[in-house]
Amino acid sequence: MYIALGIVGAVILFVIFLYNRLITLKNAVKNAWATIDTQLQRRFDLIPNLVETVKGYMTHEKDVLETVTKARTAFMGADTVKGRAEAENMMAGALKSLFAVSENYPDLKASQNFLMLQEELAGTENKISYARQRYNNSVMDYNIAIQKFPANFIAGMFNFKPEDSFEVDDPEARKAVKVKF
Repeated sequence: MYIALGIVGAVILFVIFLYNRLITLKNAVKNAWATIDTQLQRRFDLIPNLVETVKGYMTHEKDVLETVTKARTAFMGADTVKGRAEAENMMAGALKSLFAVSENYPDLKASQNFLMLQEELAGTENKISYARQRYNNSVMDYNIAIQKFPANFIAGMFNFKPEDSFEVDDPEARKAVKVKF
């Protein structure tokens, strides 16, 4: 009888251990997403300043500024990982185009405000890239954990669902921006 109670106790402790591990991994995914969200919000907050700085110089490039504005609006409306990823990719492409077009304006390139904003955005882009990598690693660890035996039984019982990675779905977003003078 004590052996049976010991086995049942060991099984219960094992289930508790697996459940707690899955909760830890799920919260790591949420934390990693929050880091991405923070950096995307930082970029989002810098964009109006950049657009205002550029507006005075780029009178003929309204379509580029409109693309940046549309991307910013798409970001505000996105509420899922996939939606945020698509909005983030649109924003990255719009900013690449903006900086590529800025090459045509020597006065703009020499502007201290523009240079400062460009440097700030470049730093933010690096942080976003790192945060995306960290998020995807957390998602991978979590998804593997809920699929491995015997944790997959616990994950199924407690309704743990796989998370989506932050991916670039648009093949155009993977291409380098073409600069035409």
